[in-house]
Amino acid sequence: MSKAQKLLTRIIDELQGFYGRPKAPTVTDPLGMILLENVAYLVSDERREQAFNALRERVGLTPPEILMAHDEALLEVARLGGMHPAARVEKLRRIAQIALQEFDGDLEAVLKQPIAKAKKALKKFSGIGDPGAERILLFSRTHPVLALDSNGLRVLLRLGYGEERKSYSSTYRSAQEAVEGESKKEFDWLIAAHQLLRRHGQELCKMKDPICSACPLKEYCVYYKKNVAVASRKK
Repeated sequence: MSKAQKLLTRIIDELQGFYGRPKAPTVTDPLGMILLENVAYLVSDERREQAFNALRERVGLTPPEILMAHDEALLEVARLGGMHPAARVEKLRRIAQIALQEFDGDLEAVLKQPIAKAKKALKKFSGIGDPGAERILLFSRTHPVLALDSNGLRVLLRLGYGEERKSYSSTYRSAQEAVEGESKKEFDWLIAAHQLLRRHGQELCKMKDPICSACPLKEYCVYYKKNVAVASRKK
């Protein structure tokens, strides 16, 4: 293993030592993950999971169950997931329609396609861009790619992987290209890396006022060395 490969592995090891080993994702089928993404808006992970569980218990997760459900039943679920519940009801119904009309209600065949085609198919659904599509392919253990949410992306950028560009998609791609040669092609490692980077971005490496003093990655962090450490020396 090269020095560079050891660095990213060390970073993930540091995060796991700090936060503990993350639990395996509870939702790993493609349609379930799409519904999980759309059942709530701007809420905590716990509240999103609560809304998803309510959808499963009160309505069901198959396209026919969602399309045949009464509006009030879907609204009750959507209200658990935050603001604009009526709009999210329409999203859930539209997801079910696409799943039935374009994929005959079964997305498993999508997962067997080459990654570019699989991502294109998954991006037909509301709320699913490249990061979401790659997370589905990763969590379903179909394609070993280091998917990143906005929190994980921010962590990698501050560590010096990739660069801020004009568009989010271009920034995202630059970070992925930067870690490509360092990432293990192992599903367990990639899933844990996704979860740990995301949690670190949520809890310490926040967009505003990151808590650098408590960060276990200070010695590797370009952002810390350029901003926090320099500012401290000037005092």
